[in-house]
Amino acid sequence: MNIMILLLILALLIGGIGLFFEALRWLLIIAVIVAIVAVVTGRGRGRA
Repeated sequence: MNIMILLLILALLIGGIGLFFEALRWLLIIAVIVAIVAVVTGRGRGRA
């Protein structure tokens, strides 16, 4: 019975870590897109 509880806790930990890294990846993608948009709009205003 103890081994089942240990495996369940381990699975939850691994799943939680996986979700955390997935969220970090999406945050990085969104940050890059926002940075590109900021650079493009900043250059557009500088030329005008």
